[in-house]
Amino acid sequence: MNEPETNPYWSNGSGYRDRPGLAIGMLFWGPALPELLTDPRFLLLACVIALAGVARGLSGFGSGMIVAPVAGALYGPKAALVVVTILEALPMIPLTLPALRHAVWREVVPIAIGSFLFLPLGLFILRHGDPTTLRWVISAAILACVAVLWSGYRYRGPRSPAVSMAAGAVSGTLSGMAQIPGPPVIAYWMASGLPALVVRANLLAFFMIGDIVTLGNLWATDMLAPEPVTIGLLAMPLYFVFLLAGWRLFAVTGDRGYRLVTFWLIIAAALLALPLWDGVSARLAAAFA
Repeated sequence: MNEPETNPYWSNGSGYRDRPGLAIGMLFWGPALPELLTDPRFLLLACVIALAGVARGLSGFGSGMIVAPVAGALYGPKAALVVVTILEALPMIPLTLPALRHAVWREVVPIAIGSFLFLPLGLFILRHGDPTTLRWVISAAILACVAVLWSGYRYRGPRSPAVSMAAGAVSGTLSGMAQIPGPPVIAYWMASGLPALVVRANLLAFFMIGDIVTLGNLWATDMLAPEPVTIGLLAMPLYFVFLLAGWRLFAVTGDRGYRLVTFWLIIAAALLALPLWDGVSARLAAAFA
């Protein structure tokens, strides 16, 4: 998607957050619906979103790292952030709330605090570091989390608020660098020996808090532009259907199946973060330009 200064849907002279009826009005202020629904970019993204819905419903995470690279290549990184945030926040509410009773809040809250406090550090590193080097470092860090899971390591030390906050600090730093906060937190909880039901509930609670904060930041910084919001809203029903499918699958996978799915999703995150895919993304964007 074009940058704000060249796209009429971004440039409105006022501010999107100042308009009433934002969620409904975006459908009319954005591009014509028939054109959007038949746009090959949207159709491709819809297929990816369906896969992401199954992954999120089953594991409690993973949709962002599946959708973001494709949405970024098709519509631009700013639009991708808006689309992913809408998909991850709104449809998850009715499914997340019942699971919250299984969450261990004495760990979720310190991890969330640590993540938010160290997010600026990750953004600073992103702003001043070499992009290619950073992406190799990010992939290495994610693969280290994979190694922890693969080894079957169990952390038997103290699980105090300070330790949980330290895990959140690593998550926040990685989030600022690559918008992938999940792997450090997942490794921390998976290494605890907690049942899959509790790990998944902790992840759902953690990401729900993060999604609410991200939506607030997008609104405050006037990034809720009509086109990506329209895309996100139109894709929500499809995402929700496949989210329910993944939710049903969780009931039959058991602890071993859950850990296996989680393991491969983290590997996918590491591989997608590699600079090796830059050429593919560029060709994908050019093909739909």
